[in-house]
Amino acid sequence: MPRVLVVNPGSTSTKIAVFDDLQPLFVTDIVHDLNELHQFPTIMDQFDFRRQLVIKELEQRNVPLQFDAVVGRGGLARPVKSGSYPVTPTMIAEERACEHQHACDLGCIIAYTIAQEIPGCQAFIADPGTTDELAPEARISGSPLLPRICIWHALNQKAIARRYAREHDTHYENLRLIMCHLGGGISIAAHDHGQAIDANNALDGEGPFSPEPAGSLPVAALIRLCFSGTLTEDELLKRVAGHGGLIAHLGSNNMKEIVKRIEEGDDHARLVVDAMIWHVAKTIVSEAAVLCGPPDAIILTGGMAHSDYIVDRLKRRIAWLAPVAVYPGQDEMRALAENALAALEGKRAE
Repeated sequence: MPRVLVVNPGSTSTKIAVFDDLQPLFVTDIVHDLNELHQFPTIMDQFDFRRQLVIKELEQRNVPLQFDAVVGRGGLARPVKSGSYPVTPTMIAEERACEHQHACDLGCIIAYTIAQEIPGCQAFIADPGTTDELAPEARISGSPLLPRICIWHALNQKAIARRYAREHDTHYENLRLIMCHLGGGISIAAHDHGQAIDANNALDGEGPFSPEPAGSLPVAALIRLCFSGTLTEDELLKRVAGHGGLIAHLGSNNMKEIVKRIEEGDDHARLVVDAMIWHVAKTIVSEAAVLCGPPDAIILTGGMAHSDYIVDRLKRRIAWLAPVAVYPGQDEMRALAENALAALEGKRAE
């Protein structure tokens, strides 16, 4: 029975799991305090810290360093087709040098360095955030200098879409879906018979604002801010990607804490969260135009899908369009394990 180690570094946590075939031996999520991560100047500087967390977790659980595969969450180096990919030194070099830096870039590096210590062990990534199936029309923006790109929660969206299909006795490739991942960033995509033909750049480019990214911003005002001399390029990029959204408005990305503030009468927090819901709903409904009509379903997933406050208010604005299915959290760990096992057999995960 093949044993797989799964490593999923995220913006606020490191998820670790061990699977014997598709049976989880354990799955854990180590949440990081923001101050703990802010001590590192760059994402890549977190490598040793996060890798050691994985090794320590295995030691504490008495799990020997004996795996057939180690699979990491894919990074943001380049656009690729959906699927599994073996980790190579070239891939690692590209992740270290890529323009868009995110904790997921560490996934392939951690997987590779651990696999290198184990005879016969292989390292993989699967469905990275730069998985690109955009329709030609979706790539065109209002300026040829700035083509649209997608950076989105491809792994979880596709895993949940396949799960929904199985539960409805059909196949992902038979469905037209609008998927919305509600996490630290929010990605929304139109899935047309197994292809995500439109998706936003949920990291630092466009779409609704979220707990951390600022989403789409007024362009002329942003240009003026860039040349105002008040902020450096690095400071501006951080305000667009990691320190925007709810963090910028409310000083927190913790939805439970923010909802508690709302319940205690914080009207400003209520306004900001309701505005986020407003823009998420508007973007979800707009994807129906991409599909030329109502989808078979709208699917909400990600950590914020645990919040009744978010889900109930979103449903009020979108349920008229199509049935709404909710899958709180994410199915990324199992999806990564499935992809690694399929890759070991030379197949594609279903």
